[in-house]
Amino acid sequence: MTKISFPVGQIGDYEIKQLKIFKTVADCGGFSAAETELNISRSTISIHISNLESRLHLTLCRRGRAGFSLSEEGVVVYDATVKLLGELDHFRNTINSLDDKLSGSLTVLFSDTISLDARAGIPAVFRHFAEVASEVYLTSEVAKMTEIERQVLSEEADIGFIPFHRSLDGLEYQAIFTDNCYLYCSHDCPLFSLPDNDINDDVIDGFPAVYAGMKSQENINGHLANMNIKATAYNYDSRLALLLSGRYIGFLPESYAQSYVDAGKLKCLAKQQRFYSSEIMAITKKTTTVSRVRTLFIKTLGDFYNRES
Repeated sequence: MTKISFPVGQIGDYEIKQLKIFKTVADCGGFSAAETELNISRSTISIHISNLESRLHLTLCRRGRAGFSLSEEGVVVYDATVKLLGELDHFRNTINSLDDKLSGSLTVLFSDTISLDARAGIPAVFRHFAEVASEVYLTSEVAKMTEIERQVLSEEADIGFIPFHRSLDGLEYQAIFTDNCYLYCSHDCPLFSLPDNDINDDVIDGFPAVYAGMKSQENINGHLANMNIKATAYNYDSRLALLLSGRYIGFLPESYAQSYVDAGKLKCLAKQQRFYSSEIMAITKKTTTVSRVRTLFIKTLGDFYNRES
């Protein structure tokens, strides 16, 4: 690694802005992809990164025919930037928590279709939360389970909603509802017209299948172990598209698939044998730091489920 020959000195607001741009570029995997995220032109992004490199006396990015990548120094600066921005958010939330009037921000992440699942009641939770904390800036996004876990652990996000697939020491889990998942094929699939008695393990395991593409619980892995996995699709919508092609079979939550079953577009295969249950969890980071905003949202969540039950 190149040794820094000049002290960095004081970091001000302008440098913080440049570091945020640098982090976004790195997260997006390049200048072009970051244009939409930052809503500024590629040339402006390039100027900010060049100025930051000059300020730090480091080369942070490699740009060329081989594509975009971070230099060795860039990786170190990126990790330090994530930590710095997290600390700034933590400081802001701590100060805001001292004010009688709730302010600050709250980031909530969802896996797949959980945000609009009636059993989760998220619109109602958002409504009740906003009535009490109208000055809080809310961010709601959809992401992969592993990314949600990472962001909650790094305090980039306050709370996440995911299907339970493992227990991490740094997280706390609150059960929300249970999904029953079944194996489906589409009306264009050769298995659709087969009598139920003819659909056995050999038939199922011999047909091309799609799965979420990540390590799952043992009860799920047991179903996948002998299947003919030929495609990966994490999100339900993209998985459904593959199923509707007629060339693949795969698992979906019953609540998500039911309307397609009712419309005759999907059929459940070996319902008594090929199914598993998945607990949907709200996850937060285990911490001694009190965030009034996060605490209020969790309380609002709990109050809603207590009323529903």
